[in-house]
Amino acid sequence: MVAEAFKTLADPERRRHYDAVGVVVPMGDGSATFGFEGFDFSVESVGGATASTFGDLFADVIHETVDGATDAPRPGADLHVTAPISFDESMHGTVGTVTLVRRDACGACAGSGTMSVAESLCPACRGAGTIRSARGHMVFAKPCGRCGGVGRQRRAACAACGGGGFAARNEVIPVRIPAGIADGDRIRVPAMGHAGTRGGAAGDLYVTVQVAPHPHFRRDGDDLHLIVPVAVHEAALGARFEIPSVDGPVRLRVPPGAQTGQRLRLRERGMPSRRDGQRGDLVVELRIVLPAVLDERTKSLLRAYGELNTDDVRAELWRDTPLP
Repeated sequence: MVAEAFKTLADPERRRHYDAVGVVVPMGDGSATFGFEGFDFSVESVGGATASTFGDLFADVIHETVDGATDAPRPGADLHVTAPISFDESMHGTVGTVTLVRRDACGACAGSGTMSVAESLCPACRGAGTIRSARGHMVFAKPCGRCGGVGRQRRAACAACGGGGFAARNEVIPVRIPAGIADGDRIRVPAMGHAGTRGGAAGDLYVTVQVAPHPHFRRDGDDLHLIVPVAVHEAALGARFEIPSVDGPVRLRVPPGAQTGQRLRLRERGMPSRRDGQRGDLVVELRIVLPAVLDERTKSLLRAYGELNTDDVRAELWRDTPLP
C-alpha cells in the first residue's frame, strides 16, 4: 500500500486521477495496479481547503527520513574584497585595513537563534507532541516540529535576531600584506567571512590586492624592467652613469658599441619573491637617442664620422634576403 502511494506521488497522471476519483488508472503497459477505493483524497473532505493535499501528506513521510540533515552545521560563506596599495607598499610590504559588513553570530543567543523561556504548552501542538493530518479515512501523525515532539516549549526565538542566529557587524579588519605581492594576488584571512549556521565554522575573507603602476618600472614576475635613454656617443664609446632602482640610485655600465634594445641585467635589484624572499633582477633596456642637429659644426662632424665609417649598417639585415 505504501509503495503504491509513493508511485502515485511520483506519477502526475496517477496523482491527478486520485485527486479526482480516488482510484488508480491502469498503466499503459498493462501492468496491474492497486487502488485506495473508499478513501477520499479530495480537498473538500476533511479540513476543507486548508487540509493537506495527497502530496503534502506523503511528502511529510518522505521528509521525516531527511529532516535530521537540515540540522547539521554548515560553514559560512566566504567574503571577497579588494585593497588598493602603492608600488612601494608592494615592494616592502605593509599592514593595511579593510572595512566590511559581515554576518556574525548573534551575541544575545550565541548564534543558536533561540533563548530559554519559562516552560509552557507548545502552541503548535497544544501539548500533544504530534501534528495530525487527515484525508478521508487516512490519518497521518508526525512529531511536532516546533517542540520536537515533547509537547512543551522551553525555548523561544531570540528577540534580538528574530530567530535567525545572526547579526550584521561593521568591522575594520587588519590585513598583513607581504613584501613582493603582485597586482591581482589574493590574501586569505581565516574565519573572517560570514558566520556559519548551527555552530558551523565561519567562512574566510579573501583580499584581492590592486597595485598602482609605477611611472618607470614594469614588473614581470619578480623582475623589474626599466627603459634607459642613451646618447649616441655613450652607446658608441661606452659610459657609466646612475639610474633609478627600488633601492635608490645605482651605477650602470654601458659597454662600447651598445645598441638600441640591448638589455643589461642588474642582479637582485628587482622585487622580493613571496615564496622565499629571493630578489629578482632589474632589467635595463637601452634606447639610443639621436641628437638634434641644429648647427653647422655638428653637421660637419657627423659627415666626417660617416666618411670614416663606410660600412653598410643594413647589409646584415637583408643578407639572406637581398633586395630585388
